Amino acid sequence: MELRHLRYLLAVAEEGSLTAAAEKRLHTAQPSLSRQLRDLELEVGVQLLVRGSRGVELTPAGRAFLDHARIALNQVGEAVAAARRVARPPKTSFAVGFLTGQEVEWLPHVTHVLRDQLKSIDFRVSSDFSPDIGAALQRGEIDLGFSRIEPQPDVTYKVIAHEPIVVILPGDHPLAGRSEIDPRDLDPETFIGYSETPHVLRGIVDRYLRERGIVVAPTHVLDGFATGISLVASTRGVTLLPAYVESLLPPSVVSRPLAGNAPVIEIAVGYRADNPSPILRSFLENIDRLIASRSARSR
Repeated sequence: MELRHLRYLLAVAEEGSLTAAAEKRLHTAQPSLSRQLRDLELEVGVQLLVRGSRGVELTPAGRAFLDHARIALNQVGEAVAAARRVARPPKTSFAVGFLTGQEVEWLPHVTHVLRDQLKSIDFRVSSDFSPDIGAALQRGEIDLGFSRIEPQPDVTYKVIAHEPIVVILPGDHPLAGRSEIDPRDLDPETFIGYSETPHVLRGIVDRYLRERGIVVAPTHVLDGFATGISLVASTRGVTLLPAYVESLLPPSVVSRPLAGNAPVIEIAVGYRADNPSPILRSFLENIDRLIASRSARSR
């Protein structure tokens, strides 16, 4: 049994489909993935997966096996990260990960806070989905993350801003002429929902709509702001996204505030307290200056 077998099973279980797991997560051919999973079942001695009307599902034995497989994969990741932290010399680099799109808002503030160190360090910037940023922080792959709060055993978060959630809709939509939109006027049939990836946003919007007795029936779901904006433009649907996307909208798509008490979503800075980086320490000592700088520029 090899680690790849465990990763394959995890991918299939999370995607619920051999095809989706092979193409989106593992970048391999489905027949090869099926063979690897059969080999795993032969070695374990029980059936772990079963095909059903809703896709591929874990058997009870498969669920029990996967619980332990997750632990094993997490421990391997921690072992690799620990070895890298011990082996590398004192940091001369500093890596920052942003929830995709947030680098437009926050990167200028970060470079302003670190302006005295930038000439002497290797400053690296990346963007990703929020859960992936949390995982990268946990593994020690990045020093600092701007994302939603993604609980990880060794990651500390500090909330630095609250963003209002706004309506994103086509520019010629009947509701676009309003200065603000009552959520009860949203068409449930054309509302664009959310995948499991933006789970924090999904939870906030679901609760907001549920508290107002609004039931939506999305036929499309988004996994990031770019997908959401594209779906709005192409399907003429409507969705709710954090206000930071407003500066990224194409001419055919607009935003409008929600009427009344609109929901908000947090943006937080995440880091590992055991990270020895002096650059991280310097940043954290000046984080209040970053928050103040952003607030001043937002006025």
